[in-house]
Amino acid sequence: MQKIEATRVSAPQNRRLVLLAYECLCTFEFGTAVEAFGRADELTGEPLYELSVASVEEGSFGAQGGVRLVVDGGLELLEGAGTIVIPGWRSIHEPAPDRLIAALQNAHRNGTRIVSICAGSFVLGAAGLLNGKRATAHWNSTDVLAQRFPEVQVEHGMIYVDEGSIITSAGGAAGVDLCLHLIRRDYGIEVANRTARRMVTPPLREGNQAQLIQQPVPRYQTRTLAPLLDDLRSHLNTPLVIEQLATQAGMSRRTFLRRFHDATGTTPGEWMLGVRLEKACALLENGSLSIDRVAEQAGFGSPETLRHHFRQRLGTTPTKWRKTFLERSLKERGARMPA
Repeated sequence: MQKIEATRVSAPQNRRLVLLAYECLCTFEFGTAVEAFGRADELTGEPLYELSVASVEEGSFGAQGGVRLVVDGGLELLEGAGTIVIPGWRSIHEPAPDRLIAALQNAHRNGTRIVSICAGSFVLGAAGLLNGKRATAHWNSTDVLAQRFPEVQVEHGMIYVDEGSIITSAGGAAGVDLCLHLIRRDYGIEVANRTARRMVTPPLREGNQAQLIQQPVPRYQTRTLAPLLDDLRSHLNTPLVIEQLATQAGMSRRTFLRRFHDATGTTPGEWMLGVRLEKACALLENGSLSIDRVAEQAGFGSPETLRHHFRQRLGTTPTKWRKTFLERSLKERGARMPA
């Protein structure tokens, strides 16, 4: 068996990530963050972050689902953290304690990146850390967020909003997207993709994707399209011919398109475009291939087509994407770009 050499990834300058816990803890959001940030990269075997859990309350405390927790320490753990994650909050109508507000304000002044999932945005709003910034929360509470904090530009439909040192997300599965976005920002798309594969979730949903997808749950178990999707990922240069794909899946054209949309939430063409962009981003971040070669290997055919879709979908160019990723990587390692 051929041995696979693990590519060592470059970590952020401050890998200390503190996950906040509190009475009546939102266990889904908390578990999402633990799964994303608390496990080692499966290729290198190295942890991505130095994870610890800080509790607002002292001693043991209750969480949703009838469990009780005892964690690493209290709010003193927030001092010197590179990243603080607030996984929800017990109620949008219950104010955060003054000591938590003060700890978050102090951490932000000292350059700590602060991330919130779902109702955690209300804690950041109460701390004044969202003033003059864009932010989001669960779709059923964004109106309350906007009314309570008028200085915040609330994005009612987005699944997450990255404002640099402050990142907020909507509820539920949007927390997974935020976690993967953070890993992609810190380590690049390949590490984020490996994390997504381990978590069995799509690797890339852009932050401006709508929170509400009008897609009913299928009433019956349908034939899986997973083998076909894997095959398409392996043949990015193969033209999409719907009739051939339907035949390969053993379906009529109409049934195939319906089942494809049920499985992916989009059309074959849009899905393949996303996969090709994902591949192009990985090539740009992790190599020195020319733009022509990136376009070819990612299935775009020509650099012009690659540039067109980067402008349309990502609002930038392939060259700027590579340069931005390199500059950010060097900055986070404490290095400086050469003159």
